[in-house]
Amino acid sequence: MTAPRGKAIVSGILFWYPLAGVTYQFLHYMLGLRRLGWDVYYVEDSARWLYDPKTRAITGDATSNVGLVAPALAAHGFEGKWAFRGAYEGGQCLGMSESELRALYREADVLLNVTGAQELRDEHMQIPRRIYVESDPFGTQVKVANGDAVLRALLDAHDTWFSFGENLGQSDCSAPLDRTWLPTRQPIALELWKPKQVAEPATTYRTVTTWHNDGKAVSYQGETYHWTKDREFVHYLELPTHRPAFECELATDADAAGRALLEKHGFRVFDALQVSTDIDLYRDYIRGARGEFTVARDQYVRPNTGWFSDRSASYLAAGRPVITQETGFSKTLPTGHGLFGFRDEGDVLAAIDAIESDYAGQCSAALEIAREFFSADRVIASMLKRAGL
Repeated sequence: MTAPRGKAIVSGILFWYPLAGVTYQFLHYMLGLRRLGWDVYYVEDSARWLYDPKTRAITGDATSNVGLVAPALAAHGFEGKWAFRGAYEGGQCLGMSESELRALYREADVLLNVTGAQELRDEHMQIPRRIYVESDPFGTQVKVANGDAVLRALLDAHDTWFSFGENLGQSDCSAPLDRTWLPTRQPIALELWKPKQVAEPATTYRTVTTWHNDGKAVSYQGETYHWTKDREFVHYLELPTHRPAFECELATDADAAGRALLEKHGFRVFDALQVSTDIDLYRDYIRGARGEFTVARDQYVRPNTGWFSDRSASYLAAGRPVITQETGFSKTLPTGHGLFGFRDEGDVLAAIDAIESDYAGQCSAALEIAREFFSADRVIASMLKRAGL
C-alpha cells in the first residue's frame, strides 16, 4: 500500500437502505480508496429517516439498520471508521462519537457524496474537496432543468460532478445539462467476487430487482420518463416460450399479481428480501447464477444515458455473462462477448444463443471486462485524477 494520501469520507445510503447490494456498492469505494493509500471513513449524517427492510417502514430508529451493516464494515477492516448521525430530533449518533465526527470533518481532505444523498451543511463545507457521484442519471438533470432550486443548491455545494451516465453531454443523449458531468462507473473490488468453482455450471439466469416503483417518474419537454422496472420486463415475458431451455429467475418484491404474471410465462420468482438482507447470500446468489438477464429503467434507456448497473458489474466480476438492456453503454464498454446489450427480444435471443454456444469462453470474457473496466483501483484512480486529486 502506498503512503497515506489523506482522509477520505465516503457518504451515501448505506444505513438508510441497508440491503446487501447497497452495502457492496459502498464497500467497493471504501476498499478501492484504501488500496490507493487513503485513510477511509464512511459517514451518513442526514435529516432523512431510514427505511427498515424488515418492517418496510420509515423510521427514526437507526439501531436495526446499523446492526445489518456494521458487521460487514468490521469484517473489511473499517471498525471504528464509520458514523451514523440522525440529524433530526431524537436522532442517534452511532459508531464514532459526535466529537470524533466533528474532528473528522475538520481533518478530512475529500468527501465523496456517492448517490448524492448527503445534504451538505456548514460542517461538510469545511472539507476542501466535495465530489458528487451520481449513480442514477437523467432524473437529476431534468429536475434542475425544471427549476428545482434545492437540488441545484446541493449540486453547487460540490466542486466536481461525476455520473454513471457515461453518455451525458453527447449528441445522442437527450439529458439537459447545466454543468459538466464527468463520466464514471461503479468500482468493483474484484477479490470480493472471485468466481465460484462448481462441478456443474448453473442452469438459471438470475437478477435481483425491484419490480415496481411509484413516485419517481419525471417529465421533460412534454414527455414522461418512468423509473419502474415492471414496465420494461413485460416486453420480454415470451422469452421462455421462444427458448424453452432458457431458465430465468427474478429475486424481486413483486406483489401477487406481478408474481403470477412472471410465473405464468415461465419465469421463476425468489424472495428479494431473503437475498438482500444477507451479504453472503447475496454474493452467492450472483456467483451461483448462469448469468444475468435484466432490463433497465426507462429513465436510463430512452435518453441514451450510457448508464450501467453496479449489480451487473458484480456479475461480470463473478465471471458470469450479462444480458442487459442497452442504454448507450456499448459506446464505452465492449459488447458481444461476455456482455450483451439489447434493444429488443431478437437481440436477447441472439445473446442467449451466443452464450450457450461457448459458455466457458463467455464466462472468461465477462471476467476480463470486469478486470479491464471496473477494477476499483482503476475506476477510482481515474476519477480522482480528473478531479485534481
